[in-house]
Amino acid sequence: MKIFYKNFLWAILILLSLSLVVSLAYQIQKPPAEVGITDLVNRVNSNQVKEIIVNGEILDVTLVDGEKVVSKKEVGVGITQTLVNYGVTPDSLTKLSISVKEDSSLSFWLSVLIPTLLPLIIIGAMFWFITKQARGGINQAFTFGKANLRGISNFKDKVTFNDVAGLKEAKEELEEVVDFLKNPDKYLDIGAKIPRGVLLMGPPGTGKTLLARAVAGEANVPFFHISASEFVEMFVGVGASRTRDAFATAKRAAPSILFIDEIDAVGRERGAGLGGGHDEREQTLNQILVEMDGFDRNTRVIVLAATNRPDVLDAALLRPGRFDRRVLLDLPDVKEREEILKIHSRNKPLEKNVDLKNVAVRTPGFSGADLANLINEAAILAVKHGQKSIKQEHIYESVEKVMLGPARKSRIISEKEKEITAYHEAGHALVAAGLKDSDPVHKISIVSRGMAGGYTLKLPLEERRLKTKSQFLSDLAVMMGGYASEKLVYGDITTGASNDLKEASNLARLLVTRFGMSELGPITFGKSEDLIFLGREISTQQNYSESVATSIDEEVKKFITNAYKTAVKILTLRRDALKKIAKTLVEKEILEQEEFYSLIKEFNLKPLKA
Repeated sequence: MKIFYKNFLWAILILLSLSLVVSLAYQIQKPPAEVGITDLVNRVNSNQVKEIIVNGEILDVTLVDGEKVVSKKEVGVGITQTLVNYGVTPDSLTKLSISVKEDSSLSFWLSVLIPTLLPLIIIGAMFWFITKQARGGINQAFTFGKANLRGISNFKDKVTFNDVAGLKEAKEELEEVVDFLKNPDKYLDIGAKIPRGVLLMGPPGTGKTLLARAVAGEANVPFFHISASEFVEMFVGVGASRTRDAFATAKRAAPSILFIDEIDAVGRERGAGLGGGHDEREQTLNQILVEMDGFDRNTRVIVLAATNRPDVLDAALLRPGRFDRRVLLDLPDVKEREEILKIHSRNKPLEKNVDLKNVAVRTPGFSGADLANLINEAAILAVKHGQKSIKQEHIYESVEKVMLGPARKSRIISEKEKEITAYHEAGHALVAAGLKDSDPVHKISIVSRGMAGGYTLKLPLEERRLKTKSQFLSDLAVMMGGYASEKLVYGDITTGASNDLKEASNLARLLVTRFGMSELGPITFGKSEDLIFLGREISTQQNYSESVATSIDEEVKKFITNAYKTAVKILTLRRDALKKIAKTLVEKEILEQEEFYSLIKEFNLKPLKA
């Protein structure tokens, strides 16, 4: 309705503009005077008439002085005979210029039709313009139940498994799907049933959509993709209708792949108390379940779905016959990260000394999307600095930008705050270097990034899937290093350690309640309720007594206190090293790994056990 009024207003404005232009262009002219035939004869006899143009019975007369008058003759009588009958002398008649203008039938009809039809044409055009949007709305109403499927079938930019780095096990699982789409007979002859649905699970950015496109590229079959959120509308039954249409489209193009992204938007567990039993989302899920059950044995349609929340999916969606094959996509390890970096830097000019292996070491926990963004940010930095190729420092800078945000070099801080920040970060780094089970320090900076006033970057020597208690205790001591350094040097503390204290408290509580690493024994505390609200847990059941809760708090406090004491011990023993690191940071603002370890080398720092 809003678009209708907008178009109507535009139509009115256009008509008013046209009227204004016409009125400005039109000049009011005085119509010629009309004279009788007798008066005309008298003027002809007195040689006052220069020319007479006969237009039917109308006489357009031009006088000698240039004035124009109009007269009329008798019907059916020629102009010459009329003038002679009224007494015009032959001498005056010979001096007169007489011409006859033929009355064109086209001009006659135009003169009749244009004044009649032009207003009707303008009104009709205006109504057509206004109702155009209304017709579009009617067409949308007829196609409202159609799925907004986007298909890829020409494969100009075909993606294959070679374009997906890492994920070796996931690709092996999906190679069976590719082989089935290419050669279904050998599976059907032996009675084997290929999984109808494949669920790709993994954290955001691990390449679920890319892997689905690679399956279609390897199999050379049509690939239809849609987001699960597009099924659900405010009108009841639309989601189910679109689901039927999506599956019917995929069947018509078989062999094909139907990819449903973020399936948890409609596939969350039913009966969670949201919307009742007739919730539109639940009806859409029911239709998906029915469609997947209704697949014929010979139907060569594979349904791929992606989610980063498999824990909230309905059990009926995961049973055999539906999404009975689940493929886990994990975050890449250091070798896979190097391969991903190579893929994303194919078409980018890297300098010869760029070592992507070192970049992979600096990016633990990065997903494939993070690494792609990292290389893109490095290219942008190279252009910003006026370079034609990407240098190693550009990539290192982009690592920190992706992790913490852009450097806030324009942020003005006092010399005192700068010194406090330097001692704070020096405390973190020195405690990390002084503990046996801590990760090596790679970089220290007091340049603000994002919300952080400074940061200490420490990275593990190798990929770890498991972590020991001693490693956790070292992490706690390093977290408390900044707090301990401020208190040791200034005898006071600042708000700069607030985030460190928050992270340390959370980690200490996990050690007690989840990992069973406290003196309370190998037991976990607290149980998550199976209540789902918008895909998240909304409560945790306290399955322990109040006395045990007090013991948990005491254990958490003990972990924090011991970590603080360890940090104070190291910083007290190596106060000279702390002072030197802080002083160097104030001067340079940034210390790389080699500079940091060369600074503390002269102090013979021996690693301690946390």
